[in-house]
Amino acid sequence: MSDLLTDEVGLPADGSLHPVRSLALRVAADPHPLDLTQSTAISANWEREVTANPAFFNGRMILQRQIRYRDGHLEALGHVSNFATFLWWRRQPELAGACHLFGYPVLVSSDGALIAVEMAPHTANPGQVYFAAGSLDLSDVVDGVCDIEGNMRREVMEETGLDLDLARADPVLYASYRSRRLTLARVFTFSETAEVLVERIDAFARDCPEPEISRAVVIRTGDPTAHRYGAAMLPVLSWYFQQQG
Repeated sequence: MSDLLTDEVGLPADGSLHPVRSLALRVAADPHPLDLTQSTAISANWEREVTANPAFFNGRMILQRQIRYRDGHLEALGHVSNFATFLWWRRQPELAGACHLFGYPVLVSSDGALIAVEMAPHTANPGQVYFAAGSLDLSDVVDGVCDIEGNMRREVMEETGLDLDLARADPVLYASYRSRRLTLARVFTFSETAEVLVERIDAFARDCPEPEISRAVVIRTGDPTAHRYGAAMLPVLSWYFQQQG
């Protein structure tokens, strides 16, 4: 597997979607190298971050160090790190030494709309619109390997109240890589219309004491300017609506 410093990940950096036929997301036992070499800078940045947003919590998460895609097989090596390290890393202009890998469940209503969410003001990406998703954490690690499907189910349930087990899962998992961020996307189609799904999600958010989202968002076109989209959304929007005709 190639280290990310070489950028030889085997995927184009334009975010285009490529099928994943097999997956191995290993988690190393030792700390992430950034936690060892950049601890002072990470701590100083965390103080600034939490001062600006006291709602932040420095939870444990899996931060990747190496990834490699070849002939449909994706391998990655991650380490148990924390949210503070991730926030510091994403402020670095070259995003060196790590990769943010996460599941990206593409939610589709019975009438063909995409269902995304707008992130709440207290989150790390306030006001951005993207699919309900989040970083891999310790609950997603089973026998030293990340469970990407479990990550997607957990994040969708936590943010929207929807159960992915009740949706029809597309058999193909896709990888999309850009700016040292790797999303693993799968389409999940629900039997309810967009209107019904939005009502359910918004009701769930209203009932949460600390909702992660402000509202559900219905997307019916690939217009990249329709909302304040997160970067990972743009290639998925283009791909999905091209598929629709």
